[in-house]
Amino acid sequence: MELIKKLKPIWFLLALSPAVYLVYLIVTDGLGPDPAKTVVEFLGTWALRLLWVTLSLTPLKLITGSGQFIAIRRMMGLYAFFYASLHLAAYLVFMLGLRWSNLWEDILERPYITVGFAAWLVLLPLAVTSTNKMIRRLGKKWKQLHKGVYLAACLVILHFIWLAKSNLLEPIIYLTILILLFALRLIKQTAKTKPVVAND
Repeated sequence: MELIKKLKPIWFLLALSPAVYLVYLIVTDGLGPDPAKTVVEFLGTWALRLLWVTLSLTPLKLITGSGQFIAIRRMMGLYAFFYASLHLAAYLVFMLGLRWSNLWEDILERPYITVGFAAWLVLLPLAVTSTNKMIRRLGKKWKQLHKGVYLAACLVILHFIWLAKSNLLEPIIYLTILILLFALRLIKQTAKTKPVVAND
């Protein structure tokens, strides 16, 4: 685990780099003909990617037998929430002009907005309880609460599929990765809990 801990600043910078790149695009007027849409989609895509990275770390631990990947799981999860929050904020500011009433209308009337907002609400308590103090306070309940990340992932991919409409190639790729991650975790956990039968 020491190697991963030593590299945590690099992982931190890598996770931050999309935000830096987005600032560069804004400053250099490189957002294309629809800047608002570009910003919202860029932030949403990176929220999804970092959530998938977070979900991949436990399967990597199960496959390799090494717990070193867990050293960056909390940081990646918080970054996923960071980009998801910026995604929501950008939608509210650039697409709705800070009209809160329109946001609630979209949540109630547009299914892809409903599930996207629901995913953010699921991630919110996970981010809030990610401190060492909250982990100690919640004890065993903390692990149960943080299993909500799987629900959030399902809501996120549904949000992405609905949003993509007819252009489904990219959402299908992310859905396939998610199914694979779930399958790897299930297979390894099943093998771990399978009773050993003694030979005669």
